[in-house]
Amino acid sequence: MSEIEQFSVTVGDEMSGQRLDRILAQLFSDYSRARLQQWVSDGAVLVDGRQLRSKDKLRGGEQIEIRVELEEQIDSQPEAIPLDIVYEDEALLVINKPVGLVVHPAVGNRDGTMLNALLHHAPELANVPRAGIVHRIDKDTSGLLVVARTLKSQKLLTEQIQRREFEREYQTVVCGVMTAGATIDAPIGRHPTVRTRMAVVAGGKESRTHYRVTQRYRAHTHVQVKLETGRTHQIRVHMAHIRHPIVGDQVYGGRLRIPKGCSETLLARLRSFKRQALHAAKLGLIHPESGELMAWQSPLPRDMALLLQALDDDLKQAELDPRSHR
Repeated sequence: MSEIEQFSVTVGDEMSGQRLDRILAQLFSDYSRARLQQWVSDGAVLVDGRQLRSKDKLRGGEQIEIRVELEEQIDSQPEAIPLDIVYEDEALLVINKPVGLVVHPAVGNRDGTMLNALLHHAPELANVPRAGIVHRIDKDTSGLLVVARTLKSQKLLTEQIQRREFEREYQTVVCGVMTAGATIDAPIGRHPTVRTRMAVVAGGKESRTHYRVTQRYRAHTHVQVKLETGRTHQIRVHMAHIRHPIVGDQVYGGRLRIPKGCSETLLARLRSFKRQALHAAKLGLIHPESGELMAWQSPLPRDMALLLQALDDDLKQAELDPRSHR
């Protein structure tokens, strides 16, 4: 499937003396400069009926015509996978992703991904790179993410992420009792020996995570986390770095930690929690069409809610009978 786009515009006199690519960037700001330059190279841009180079300068008053065929950007197939759609309009989709759903196809996960589901729900996304996915969350992390439905939306949302204007708030449960909230400012890059993992390393990319304590338990803490940057596995790596790994994290969490004297219910919850207890609970952004500030929230998934209930019950029991929990 492909889509034809056609544009026609007159160059203003105030642009006299500017390069063609700079003029295009001003007149067609919905598209990236790289894409516009590619269209010039492909001969899809005509200036008064002639093909020019990106560096050619214009006098003002010329007529620019663009006719491009937007080819499919991906080769994945649509699949009828249910999506929990929190919000939808012509510019974007907000999805509440369940645990276990891979966002984007990769080696070992070519099918059954959120991308496949998106192509089934909105076939026009085949014309948008990565089916409009502008940010991701891990397979075993639940919660909110946004999908751009048009090239314009993708460009503007990506720019918001780059300017760190997205609001991304997570809920998590970590091992150990935290004394207070803080900011973790530690660079993240590939693990020096285990290339499938990330780590805090010298020379890594700038990474900053803000967190505050929601509730302390006997040997765990419920934490609210806000991302300033968005590196791969950032929250998981940063929490492990400060020796408060996320409960259930099979990669960065280390061995299972059982509080002394804990209830059978809590013991069962901790032993059965086989994924990182991490949920993308809030998402905020500026709508790419209206300019309106919008935000969405997602309640905790059942497994995390049950874990917190067990931790809370364990804490209350310890307060009633301190000797049994020593």
